[in-house]
Amino acid sequence: MNYKYFVALVSLLCAVSAWAEESFIVQDIRVEGIQRTDAGTIFSYLPIKVGDTVDKTKATDAIKALYATGFFKDIQLKTENGVLIVQVQERPAIAQININGAKTFEKKKVKEGLKQSGLSESRIFSRSLLDRAEQELKRQYLGAGKYAVKITTTTTPMERNRISINFDIDEGHTARIKKINLVGNKAFDDKILRKQFSLSPPNWLSWFTKNDQYSKQKLSADLETLRSHYLDQGYLEFNIDSTQVSITPDMKDIYITVNVSEGEQYSVSDIKLAGELLVPEKELKTLIQLQPGDVFVRKKLTESIKLISDRLGDDGYAFANVNAAPDIDYENQKAAFTFFIDPGKRVYVRRINITGNDRTRDEVIRREFRQMEGAWHSTSKINRSKQRVDKLLFFNSVNVETPAVPDAPDQVDVNVHVEERPTGSILFGAGFSDREGLILNGQLSQNNIFGTGNHFSFQVNTGRINRIFSISFNNPYFTVDGISLGFDLFRRNLNTTRLSRVNAFRTITSGAIMRFGIPIAENDIVSFGAGAEQTKIGIFENSLQRTIDFVNEFGSETYNFPINVSWARDRRDSAIYPTSGTTHRLFGEVSVPGGDLEYYKLSYNQKTYIPLTSFFTLLLNTEFGFGDGYGGKPLPFFKNFFAGGNRSVRGYDLNSLGPKETIPNTDRRVSQGGSKRLVGNLELLFPVPFTKNDRTVRLSTFIDAGTVFNKKDQLTEELRFSAGVAVTWVSPMGPLTVSLAKPLNDKPEDNLQVFQFLFGQQF
Repeated sequence: MNYKYFVALVSLLCAVSAWAEESFIVQDIRVEGIQRTDAGTIFSYLPIKVGDTVDKTKATDAIKALYATGFFKDIQLKTENGVLIVQVQERPAIAQININGAKTFEKKKVKEGLKQSGLSESRIFSRSLLDRAEQELKRQYLGAGKYAVKITTTTTPMERNRISINFDIDEGHTARIKKINLVGNKAFDDKILRKQFSLSPPNWLSWFTKNDQYSKQKLSADLETLRSHYLDQGYLEFNIDSTQVSITPDMKDIYITVNVSEGEQYSVSDIKLAGELLVPEKELKTLIQLQPGDVFVRKKLTESIKLISDRLGDDGYAFANVNAAPDIDYENQKAAFTFFIDPGKRVYVRRINITGNDRTRDEVIRREFRQMEGAWHSTSKINRSKQRVDKLLFFNSVNVETPAVPDAPDQVDVNVHVEERPTGSILFGAGFSDREGLILNGQLSQNNIFGTGNHFSFQVNTGRINRIFSISFNNPYFTVDGISLGFDLFRRNLNTTRLSRVNAFRTITSGAIMRFGIPIAENDIVSFGAGAEQTKIGIFENSLQRTIDFVNEFGSETYNFPINVSWARDRRDSAIYPTSGTTHRLFGEVSVPGGDLEYYKLSYNQKTYIPLTSFFTLLLNTEFGFGDGYGGKPLPFFKNFFAGGNRSVRGYDLNSLGPKETIPNTDRRVSQGGSKRLVGNLELLFPVPFTKNDRTVRLSTFIDAGTVFNKKDQLTEELRFSAGVAVTWVSPMGPLTVSLAKPLNDKPEDNLQVFQFLFGQQF
């Protein structure tokens, strides 16, 4: 018999034995022995009232009811001249809980865990709760690999019937996985199979990953990963026969042994479709990743089922059921699969519900949706809608669910929940040059003014070299069809006299540009712009001769009327954290006749994101641009292309790459820019190890290449390479990007910029 029930039974018998009368009528009730408990509380639990007739049975029931409250450790009922006397001895209250010796867990978290077990300060003390809390605490330590932990609990009486509880913890050493043994594997050696395990013996990263600490949950996940590995290699009969986990007597080392039966490797013999084929069979077969003759891969089978389900979902069959039934030929190690298709009922979307947008208006989200209310459910349109909302860059996350409408089997709702992110920013940029020191700039912008989705920015750069004042505004939905309208007002002062490796001149350019964009496809937009610019040019004694010649020919003040056309395509899966897809941008600018300048420029940029694994993404970036004058006029020197710096070839100073020219009467050679620009970047993107679901931090390693040039024969000579690492963190204080680059083929005349960072304060 359980100890606590035995004590309660004995106490009950003792209490009832104090009963002196067979029965009597209660004229009054008096409570004795209470210190903290209010008498009214006892009366509320006592099933006896004044005027009741009480016998031994009712007395027993009353004692049971009071014991059930857990407030008392002893209860007796007595009678005295018609008065029912309830004599109690209260359980002590917990005055304080002290945790001593805890290092693995914070004391605050330990107390929170004890509270979940029912043990906390101000509560009534119970020995059974204390024992349960001690076992739970020990379990937590065992889960952290502290198998030698010793926990001693003591209770100290205090005044006013209170106690203090002390947990003295001797954590001991953390048990480490000494070895993982695999028994029965023949097709794959131990080294390959151990890579499927997140658990491992200690290595140089174990202090951070804790992957050398045994966990039953982690082992279960690793075994499932091992099973998936074999099934993806065609081993349909693979089985994990047994798993043994043993620990050494000193509680320091853990040995894991996994016994497996591999079976034979199977190939696919045939693929069939059955059921209600609402989509042409030929089209459905193109969605099946497995083909006859292939080695069976479970991942491809799962993907095939998903693709077929999504295709049916595009026609409104949101709850289509697709199952692949195998017909296994054990003798010849072949398997035929029949995909049974049950489309279910065709459903349409009743309502689109949006939540979480405290600042952004509903219409800003709804206008990005391609799935309409009242239309048939379409999986691809819902997915596309989610991507478009994500690309607004207004939200940290966008989650979409399609629950069935109760009592309406042909309807679903689309529930969209967004988590808003700060869309305003005050950006502070910095770069450190070994020749120029620290360079700073700032920008104030709001990408979602008053939740309308409109963009506004005000940029100020008060540097000694670049001084920029600009205002920009854009309404992406000037019309309901998605035609955008915007303008730019700017004044740019450039003074290169402080740059030792760049042509010395000064320009002050003021202008305005009006622009609008027209969407021509789901992911494509064509933009047009027209504006006017005034440029004042200043030259110095150390200016390059071509700069002096330009001013002598066109004067120190020029007027220009540029028009531009651009095409952009964005097929990334996400604008915040892209892992697949491409972006393209083609930009052309020409100065129309009538101004002092006549030139044209054309540039193209492509980014491709290739998912190598669920962990790694490869980014390929290519940029090319060229320009020239027409009508017998040259390309203005201040319209040249430049390269070098954070947005092109890291490791080299801003705009320092390309052809150099000697300053008259000196031996200094400086960059003059070029009429052509070529840049390429190869970057491996990955999350911080062991934080795959954290979209706020991303690491990368990169190789950059690029330059500017005027003639083809200059490309080979001027092309520069660099390699390095970078980290991007969306911190609570704003986005932070840091890169460290090493030039690979720099020359003595190159100006280097090894370290760069960009920091922004969001609001």
